[in-house]
Amino acid sequence: MFDVNSVRRDFPMIVNNPDLIYFDNGATTYKPQAVIDAITSFYHDYTSNIERGEYPTAIMADKAYMNTRKVIARMINCQDRQICFMGNITACLNQIAYGLGRDLHEGDTVLISYAEHASNVLPWFRLKRDKGINIRYVPLDMQGNLKLDELEECFDDSVKVISLAYVTNVLGSHQPIREVCKIAHRHDALVVVDAAQAIGHIKIDVEDLDVDLLCFSSHKMCGPDGVGVLYGKYDLLQQMEPILLGGGMNARFEADGTIILKDAPERFEAGTPDIEGVIGLAAAAEYLMNIGLDDIHEYEKELRSYFIDKMKKLDNVEIYNPDIEAGPVAFNVKGIFAQDVATYLSTKNIAVRSGNHCAKILHNLIGVDQSVRASLYFYNTKEEIDRFVDEISKTTLEATIDVFL
Repeated sequence: MFDVNSVRRDFPMIVNNPDLIYFDNGATTYKPQAVIDAITSFYHDYTSNIERGEYPTAIMADKAYMNTRKVIARMINCQDRQICFMGNITACLNQIAYGLGRDLHEGDTVLISYAEHASNVLPWFRLKRDKGINIRYVPLDMQGNLKLDELEECFDDSVKVISLAYVTNVLGSHQPIREVCKIAHRHDALVVVDAAQAIGHIKIDVEDLDVDLLCFSSHKMCGPDGVGVLYGKYDLLQQMEPILLGGGMNARFEADGTIILKDAPERFEAGTPDIEGVIGLAAAAEYLMNIGLDDIHEYEKELRSYFIDKMKKLDNVEIYNPDIEAGPVAFNVKGIFAQDVATYLSTKNIAVRSGNHCAKILHNLIGVDQSVRASLYFYNTKEEIDRFVDEISKTTLEATIDVFL
């Protein structure tokens, strides 16, 4: 049975900062002791490079690194060879865009939405500039939910790719990816999924979804920074051109310019990777699976519902996504700049995000360019929400000005 108080004892940041309310989990998550121990063990007991040594500690490092593929494959229900490690989800999404871009031509269309993070927008924009592809936007409601009944109309013979966030990073809209895949595949289009805000919050089964390419970052799921995971259908990975070339990803190269690449996943892992980070990711995934992703999701739904009910009672806030089941709460305090609200809250030992959250075209949908984002995770509590809402109720223009005086 899920016990938030027991969970909180697993996180040194919570234990060591008992008065800090951390509602910026959409940016990065805290790390449990198990992850810290896994990284420390690598540095203490078997520091070595991987795939380059035959001595005992190098073999230990190889096994630990490769074990992470098995753990992540089990977490999202795929084969080990379909898991590629990169620097973060931004690197993964760029790899996807430029890897697929080789086969995109002038007049081809990529579908995205106004709610996407910059990492799922800018690479496609570059292909528009360099190759003349078209960018079109799928229909969303005011809270960022895909209008599935209108999606089919977006497809024609020019559409080659649809690239969407599973859970959007500002509004928290949970897109119906399984249904998107069915529609897209009827039109011979590929489906790319940014799962950064979904991983570690909900159970993901890539086989059930039938998604073509999906990626996420370790640091969004209690793992270390600097590790991204790219999943792909294997034939697609084998066909895709890597954007980074170097050591470790080639089988052979010759003086005449001949290059023979390794098979996926190694073809996408040029150079020495973040070995300790990948090892820490395995510990994070095991930790989350041991708690139970379904239990995490249910608790987060309960927590957000409680949060929204409290916030709706305040007359000084405007909430942009009150009806979302789980995910961040995006709001503004009326008449006060979002960054000023965040700065004021920081003086009360409350951490939130403010600004446009790397979703710079979302204003086309919700009508505002800046907002405050409070993003919860399974180690947050109703007591923290009570304190947060109490401080928001006291947030006035005068109070925020006083912070700067």
